[in-house]
Amino acid sequence: MERTRKVTTVFERSEIVEPALFSPSDTTKRIENFPEICVSTFSENIIQKFSSLDQVQEIAKLYTANGALPVYKIRYKDRDIAFYLSRVGAPACVTGFEEIVAMGAKKFVLFGSCGVLDDARVKDHIIVPVSAVRDEGTSYHYAAPSPEIEADPHSIQVLEKVLSDCGYSYVKGKTWTSDAIYRETLPAIQERRQEGCLAVEMECASMLAVAKYRNIPFIQFLYGADDLSSETWEIRDLAQYGLNNAEKYMVLAFECGVEL
Repeated sequence: MERTRKVTTVFERSEIVEPALFSPSDTTKRIENFPEICVSTFSENIIQKFSSLDQVQEIAKLYTANGALPVYKIRYKDRDIAFYLSRVGAPACVTGFEEIVAMGAKKFVLFGSCGVLDDARVKDHIIVPVSAVRDEGTSYHYAAPSPEIEADPHSIQVLEKVLSDCGYSYVKGKTWTSDAIYRETLPAIQERRQEGCLAVEMECASMLAVAKYRNIPFIQFLYGADDLSSETWEIRDLAQYGLNNAEKYMVLAFECGVEL
């Protein structure tokens, strides 16, 4: 009798399998004079606000079956900086990053909202992720399995310096990267809080993995939106998508890009 061969998933492999059949450069053309620094966020409100500024130019597009996403260029402190809207969720976010790097980006800053797991520690602070719990799937295609993935120490130091220079309060800690926004259950939230997680989001672990894999200096910071720290969920300003502090977050990201 022919023995059935067991299929091994990425969650079970001890190392990353190479090579890939095709790469981002096979689907995305390199753009001449593309800015070395690129900033991205998940808030369409923030992107629309900054893309409408004078002297901002559209320099490229990211194409998917969902439609095209413009990539813009802005001048900040005598440096060209690219920026664009990242799609929510690890696979889509990482794909956009991969294609932006193929266009020519060499340094990357990402920011976005998160669910707060420890309101007492996070309230009114920017969150600096020092590591991410890998409760998603994308990171396992870029880094061997592990419960968590750590942020680059140098990137953390740069982010802390910029936050201090700008006078913004912050808190450092773990984040929980999940694939299922509607499956953030009370037992799972409690478990993550006991592990020291300050927040829950959907992209950080995968972005830390792909940035390390591609050897791209990467910074991510988070700001609290909805509150999951009690048994009653509070939406708070989640629906504003960061618009109330758009200038604060974008300028902070620009400063991080310049410092990287």
